[in-house]
Amino acid sequence: MSDFIILTDSSADLSAEMAQELDVQVIPLSFIMKGRTYRNFPDNREMDPHLFYEALRQGEEATTAAINVAQYTEAMEPLLQAGKDVLILAFSSGLSATYNSSRLAVEELREKYPERKLYTVDTLCASLGQGLLVWYAAKARERGGTIEEVRDWVEDRKLNLCHQFTVDDLHFLKRGGRISAATALVGSVLQVKPVLHVDNEGHLVNIGKVRGRQAALKALVDRMEETAIDSGSLTVFISHGDCLEDAQTVAGMVKKRFGVQNICINYVGPVIGAHSGPGTVALFYIGTNR
Repeated sequence: MSDFIILTDSSADLSAEMAQELDVQVIPLSFIMKGRTYRNFPDNREMDPHLFYEALRQGEEATTAAINVAQYTEAMEPLLQAGKDVLILAFSSGLSATYNSSRLAVEELREKYPERKLYTVDTLCASLGQGLLVWYAAKARERGGTIEEVRDWVEDRKLNLCHQFTVDDLHFLKRGGRISAATALVGSVLQVKPVLHVDNEGHLVNIGKVRGRQAALKALVDRMEETAIDSGSLTVFISHGDCLEDAQTVAGMVKKRFGVQNICINYVGPVIGAHSGPGTVALFYIGTNR
């Protein structure tokens, strides 16, 4: 295996088991609820995600905080001192200041450790979309890819990492300014569910709406049919806002329609879940375009 560290952040929503299996290091982002700051570790040691979503359902609000330069420096410096090179795959700059913090930390540490290779990539991805890109990068490293080869592969393919998702409660998109109060009210009354994706600038964008929950879940898979590459051999990741049965429904449709076997399901973590809310379901795969 090439001797460099892949470093990502917890918005990738990788489970602790998968991060360990991939030999990937994860820096936690933070969220604030009831006046207390929690760090979003992959093993959920500071708050169980089910309890987080239950609090949201009961009317609690959560805010989030990006990783700052000092946190990146603290995570990377021991690795550089140990003679390791580092490739950072960061949360979309269209949704967080986390990537910019990584960029500033890299510039600072390159001067201090000129003999080390140190790169950061703005994945323009979120949740298990970012996680899936990290998965591909780790697999490329396993095959012997150099740090530059893996970095270049990620840069070349990140805009093929498709994100399709829907939410169940429009209140959270309204609070985040993604939709108007009037749209949220009418949508809630009529049971209109938005279908969204992450665009080439890494922003959340509404690309459609349907009536009813089951139609929204099906719309995610319909979109996959339009854009997926070699769908039968794909690895597919699905994340959910404390609605595992709905995620499993989408997984079942993907298996039935495309014959996909390698599917990973995990929570939408609190950092993204604070903005998307309970009932979010997201589908991620490599496609022709976003």
